[in-house]
Amino acid sequence: MIELDRVTKLYGPVIGVNDVGFALPTGGYGLLGPNGSGKTTLLNLITGQLRPTLGTVRVLGHDPARRPGVLREIGYCPEQDVLYGDVTAFDFVVYLVKLQGFASRAAKWRAEWALAQVGMQAAMHRPMGGYSRGMRQRTKLAQALAHDPQLLVLDEPLNGLDPIGRHEITEMLKAWIRSGRGLILASHLLHEVEAVTQSFLLICHGRVLASGSAEEVHALMADVPNEIRIRCDGAGELARQLIAQGAVESVRFADGELVIGTRSPAALYARLPEWLQQSGVRIHQLRSTDESLQALFASLLRIHRGEV
Repeated sequence: MIELDRVTKLYGPVIGVNDVGFALPTGGYGLLGPNGSGKTTLLNLITGQLRPTLGTVRVLGHDPARRPGVLREIGYCPEQDVLYGDVTAFDFVVYLVKLQGFASRAAKWRAEWALAQVGMQAAMHRPMGGYSRGMRQRTKLAQALAHDPQLLVLDEPLNGLDPIGRHEITEMLKAWIRSGRGLILASHLLHEVEAVTQSFLLICHGRVLASGSAEEVHALMADVPNEIRIRCDGAGELARQLIAQGAVESVRFADGELVIGTRSPAALYARLPEWLQQSGVRIHQLRSTDESLQALFASLLRIHRGEV
């Protein structure tokens, strides 16, 4: 579906993406990274809006920057609003479908279908200037899928949607993947992507640091030094047990929780049930302090530099 070979994009002295290479078969993928990590640059390369400074990009077997015909097979939803306030959503989507080569009657049918898919049928004949942010987001999604592409490329598509809207669009995207078509969903929120697909590309500072399933990413992180917070009865007894076993690097108490530092979380998790049984301690909550996406990327960068 998508193949990048040693792709670098420079903006003068600034590096947008750096030596990126991967090959993705048809399916659904999350492109995860903090703001400013290079996600949008990568999407612009995939959709042919940018040409790489170095390397090659192929989408559905073609260079999207040199073969405009391939763009008919791509549906793109940008992060920014590109809507006209005095135009209705229906007319806006009809116009964009016509640009894809559809006749007027077919374009109107496809626009109505797409707007219904995203829950906009009741408001599609109102001017977009009166839309909420969530309604504008739904309209952008409608124009991306109205011409029935093989690949959807979505940049932060759930921004501005309320919880019900997020659920509806998430279910629609899951159905899209099940239909055998492709999806690239860029986000800086892990839970948004996990709700749609379990396949990830993790990007930071313009480089792809890791790829794979959620389980593989968690396995990669299992041996990265980490702090673990435990809320339990008998925290003092558990702390003594962990120290006696030499299982922790540090122990402290904070906000009623036992906070332990370990160089090998995976080994600790494997032995913890045995120690709990021996001590009789009952755990109410156990969580990592490094579960945020930013912390994940910081740890991956340390691995990438050889610091871990």
